[in-house]
Amino acid sequence: MTDIAALKARNAQRWHDMHMRASRIPQFKSTAARLCETANKARYQGVTDHLTAFGYPGVPWWFTAIVSEREYGGPPHWDKQLGQGDPLHEVSHNEPKGRGPFLDHPGDVTPGYDAWTRCALDALVDCAPHAAKWPDWTVGGVMTLFEEYNGLGYAARGTASPYVWSGTDQYISGKFIRDHVFDPKRADVQFGCAGILAMMMAIDPTIQFAEAA
Repeated sequence: MTDIAALKARNAQRWHDMHMRASRIPQFKSTAARLCETANKARYQGVTDHLTAFGYPGVPWWFTAIVSEREYGGPPHWDKQLGQGDPLHEVSHNEPKGRGPFLDHPGDVTPGYDAWTRCALDALVDCAPHAAKWPDWTVGGVMTLFEEYNGLGYAARGTASPYVWSGTDQYISGKFIRDHVFDPKRADVQFGCAGILAMMMAIDPTIQFAEAA
């Protein structure tokens, strides 16, 4: 079983030691700028606002934005599920399986309580790692929640998760190419959560971690 406290400390240190690879900086920058665009931010903020109204005040808009980027592998797709990137209007077949379909309702507005928002609330509240109930939004806590969102298989192997660290000097290679199948030589080419977040923080100074107790 993974020692979560130790993983938080290790991920906090990785964040402080992290440098983005020079060749990836332009892509990190453009991705961060896209997620921070006013219209996109409003949709992610709508999820935060609904979570707060339902008694889950912790999840910031940028967490949802970055998870959507990793799960969708590209620009915002309001027709895909936040949990795993499967089609919004179908029952999901990837983990978490059996979610949805999430359908448009009469009177849905954007941003607001529309099908994509309902899907995001389902993923964050009812699906592991239950991000809406996560209590630790310090740097170590955030990086570890990102990692838990993708699974702790990398932590169990003592290696940095590409879901979090790809594109930075904290990750070189090693990737689960499918469920439970790990290839130590395969490198993840997507942009990791940490680098995206660092660039978003440079664009939007309101994005901050909680202070450690």
